[in-house]
Amino acid sequence: MARRLPPLNSLRAFEAAARLGLIKLGAEELSVTHGAISRQVQQLEAWLGVPLFDGSKHAPRLTETGRQLLPALTAAFDQMETAISQIADSAEGALDVSCPGTFTMRWLIPRLHHFQAAHPGINVRLNSSGTSSDPIGNNVDVAIRVGKAPWPIGVQVIELFNEKFGPVHAPSVVLAGASLLHTVSRRSAWADWAQRAGVETGEQGSAFYFMLEAATAGLGVAIAPWPLVADDVASGRLIAPQGFIESGLSYVTLRRQKQNRKADIFCAWLKSAAEAYAAGDRA
Repeated sequence: MARRLPPLNSLRAFEAAARLGLIKLGAEELSVTHGAISRQVQQLEAWLGVPLFDGSKHAPRLTETGRQLLPALTAAFDQMETAISQIADSAEGALDVSCPGTFTMRWLIPRLHHFQAAHPGINVRLNSSGTSSDPIGNNVDVAIRVGKAPWPIGVQVIELFNEKFGPVHAPSVVLAGASLLHTVSRRSAWADWAQRAGVETGEQGSAFYFMLEAATAGLGVAIAPWPLVADDVASGRLIAPQGFIESGLSYVTLRRQKQNRKADIFCAWLKSAAEAYAAGDRA
């Protein structure tokens, strides 16, 4: 017999908004807009034929019906999540890893074949989702980030290595009068480096989304983290006449506190790869 249930999305929208107390917070948890949550709740109210919230939209209160429905829905979603997790948390299957794009291309991917050779059953899916305030979103198991404490609460933090940075440029670039290249993601890199190195620099130059490619092409001098340019410096595509100094930032792995065997395996490998990298650091 077919189940007589309202749309699942409307139930999820109501449960999140009611549990968190605000439609705005429910929208943030489900990564949708405030309007989308409101429409889903209205759809559920229309299906049931009764209101679930009353009061103003800025300070909604659950009706008696809403208060009766909420605990049953929360328990049902918790049970569904547990059942799904038991299946998804097998030793095999996909592991979603969020990582900044340049670090992914220049540090993680060149090493990832070692992990996949040792663990062929785990499919690592790389993406750049997540924000600094919420790095472990709904579709992320592990996040690699560069920054400094405090890190978001509710996550396990695994230190990988400290960051070093310094000026790099193509061998063909003449330093006198060379443009200073900036990246839109770290606009203060030159100022931060100059302060730590005790030198003065001008701020003339241009911002490039692909700053390191611009530096390799001879368009100017870039401030770059050592993990992202180590291979280029070793091959001679870039040179670093002033070396590299500590930036005050660290590369870390962030993961959920709950048990996840695939994440355990990947984080252990990542920690080992980071230790091997740090042991051979020639910056």
